[in-house]
Amino acid sequence: MNIKLGFILSFIAGFSTLIGSVFIFFNNKKKDNIIISSLAFASGVMSFVSFFDLIPEAFNILNKSYNNIFSLINIFLFIVIGIVLSILIDKLLPDKTYNKKDKLYHVGLFSMVAIIIHNIPEGIATFLTTTSNLNLGLKLTIAIALHNIPEGISISLPIYYSLNNKKKAFLYTFISSISEPFGAFLCFIFIGPYVNILFLGFLFSLISGIMLYISIYELLKESLSYNKKYLTIIFYLIGSIFTILNSIFF
Repeated sequence: MNIKLGFILSFIAGFSTLIGSVFIFFNNKKKDNIIISSLAFASGVMSFVSFFDLIPEAFNILNKSYNNIFSLINIFLFIVIGIVLSILIDKLLPDKTYNKKDKLYHVGLFSMVAIIIHNIPEGIATFLTTTSNLNLGLKLTIAIALHNIPEGISISLPIYYSLNNKKKAFLYTFISSISEPFGAFLCFIFIGPYVNILFLGFLFSLISGIMLYISIYELLKESLSYNKKYLTIIFYLIGSIFTILNSIFF
C-alpha cells in the first residue's frame, strides 16, 4: 500500500487551493472586472465538476450494486440533501446586507465552509485511490488540483475585496486547503477500514448538491449582481470548458 504517497498526493491536491489566492497580490484598478470574472469562472468550474465528475462517478459506483433507476433515485436524493444542507449553512453564516462588501464577505465565507465540506471527502478519495492504485491516484490528484485553483479564487478574492486584508484572505484559503489532507488523515486513522465504495457514491452525490448550490446561488448570483452579464457569461463558459477538458484528459 502507498500510504506515504497517499498523504503526499492529498497534500498536493489540497494546497493547490492556495494557488488561487495569488491573485490578491496583484494590484489592478479594474477591481469589479476581476471579481465578476473570477466568481463566474469559479462558478463554471464548480457546476461542471458536479455534472461531469461527481455525479457520473457516483452513478458508476452505485450502479455496481444497484440498478440504474435505484442509483439515479439515490443520487437525486443525496443531491437534494446537499442543497438543503447548504441552505442551512447559509442561514447560520452572517446575514447578507445591501452593502456590496458585506455580500462579498458572505460569499467568501460560505465558499470556505462549503469547500471544507467538499475537500474532506476528496482527501478520503485521494488517499483511498492512491493506496490501492497509484496510477489512478496520480490522475485523480491532477484533476482535483486543477479544479481546486478556482475554488481558492472563490474564497480569497471575495474576502480580500470585502476586508481589504491580504493576510485574512490567504488565511481563509489556507484553512480550506488543509481540509483535504485532514480527510486523508481521518481516513487513515479512523474510517479507512469502514469506508466502502458505496459510501463514496453517496458522498459524491451529497457533495455535488453542495457544489451546485454554491456555484449557482452564491458565486454566479453575485457575479451577475455587477450588471456586466456579458463578462459573467464569457468567464462562466471558460470555467465550464476548462472543467470539460480537465475531465477528458485527466
